[in-house]
Amino acid sequence: MGLDTTERSNPTGAAPVLVASNRGPVSFGTADDGTLTLRRGGGGLVSGLSAIDDPDAVWVCAALSGADRRAARQAPDGRLDRAGHDVGGQAVRMLDIDPETFARAYNGIANSTLWFVHHLLWNTPTAPAFDAGFRTEWQAYTAYNSAFAEALAAEAAPGAAVLVQDYHLSLVPALLRAARPDLRIGHFSHTPWAPPEYLRLLPDDIAESVLTGILGADRAGFLTRRWALAFADCCERFLGATVDREALTVSHAGRTTALGVHGLGADADFLRERAHRPDVDERLAALRAAVGERRTVVRVDRTELSKNIVRGFLAYRHLLRTRPEWHDRVVHIAFAYPSRTDLAEYRAYTDQVRALAAEIDAEFATPGWKPLILHVDDDFPRSLAAYRMADVALVNPIRDGMNLVAKEVPVVSDRGCALVLSREAGAHAELGEDALSVNPFDVVATAEALHAGLTMPAGERADRTKRLAAAATALPPQQWFLDQLNALRPGG
Repeated sequence: MGLDTTERSNPTGAAPVLVASNRGPVSFGTADDGTLTLRRGGGGLVSGLSAIDDPDAVWVCAALSGADRRAARQAPDGRLDRAGHDVGGQAVRMLDIDPETFARAYNGIANSTLWFVHHLLWNTPTAPAFDAGFRTEWQAYTAYNSAFAEALAAEAAPGAAVLVQDYHLSLVPALLRAARPDLRIGHFSHTPWAPPEYLRLLPDDIAESVLTGILGADRAGFLTRRWALAFADCCERFLGATVDREALTVSHAGRTTALGVHGLGADADFLRERAHRPDVDERLAALRAAVGERRTVVRVDRTELSKNIVRGFLAYRHLLRTRPEWHDRVVHIAFAYPSRTDLAEYRAYTDQVRALAAEIDAEFATPGWKPLILHVDDDFPRSLAAYRMADVALVNPIRDGMNLVAKEVPVVSDRGCALVLSREAGAHAELGEDALSVNPFDVVATAEALHAGLTMPAGERADRTKRLAAAATALPPQQWFLDQLNALRPGG
């Protein structure tokens, strides 16, 4: 899928600022009468984009469902705002990408290859195996990225700033640079970045394509300095690029890309207000009734392989086995919401989470005490209720770009909460000093950290929580977005 040459020589778009991401700020469903229904999304990107006070700014995203594709097809050039949809005052261009192409790009490459490499998730005796089917998926990924580049090139005003989001769109900066060299292009990685020895698992040409794709940007942003330096190391090793680790720049093929570090924080005002609405209070009352006067260990995650839920359960089981004084005195509240159910590995992992929870319950439960409460249905108000009542929050990912749960819990905690935090979470760079740090693979040490959190004096817990909340909200989503935008502008 190539770029239209008329767009290369005749930029006609009006958007001075553009955002590109796989998932957009709205999604569609179908009502019983066949009409489209619209639902607005949330999260850091949606909150961040609201900081742009420009009616001509455009968000480019992909249609993710049949209803999304129908809405995109019915809108002129996919522009939902021009079709009369209430998209929150934003201009949104939704791309109707062929469903098979999208599935191969999204599931085959983005989520089964790039996500796995950056989170170090492969079981290397059997995976990966880059066969002919993988090459077909890579062609789809290239076509998917090209569709985004075409749309951005068409929508962008001369000299516009374009912020491309995440591993789904790693090829877009270079494709867009070739079509529209006048643009100021940024790319932001919300994941960790693999070290060179792990990125080498990818076929050489694929690794180089991902790196040179991102180097098409004027600026490549990361959540922590650690991930930025890992990217620089890969550019040096694979491409022979010149790296300045102090200035955080990578020079290759006659261009220099600046690396930026922007540690996305929690939205304190939104969380504190949302956490005290009636629906949260109702769920808090239900959880307190289930727990009684016992202490609580809380985790809230998607059933994502990198979140390390199984080892978290093993640590809790070890705590109960080795410290019987906690029997009938603690409850582990675990919310593990479904994730990527299209992939067999994720369905199997969810089954494993359920099975281990049942084993713990069978081993320790009594008629009056359920030691582990597991919910696998998504319920945001219930998550906020759990945040408020947590005595200990367990956040133990194998590897995580940031992990906003670690930042959200201290913000809404009612009485102060001890945070058990994996040193492999990006949030550890900011929160590690006041958290109880753990190696996510060390089940015994994690159990000891849970004990330390449960026995932490109330005053110390409250003081740590205040410092954690301050660090967690240092760069709220709107400022996080504006910092990247301002850095793209001349002299930024």
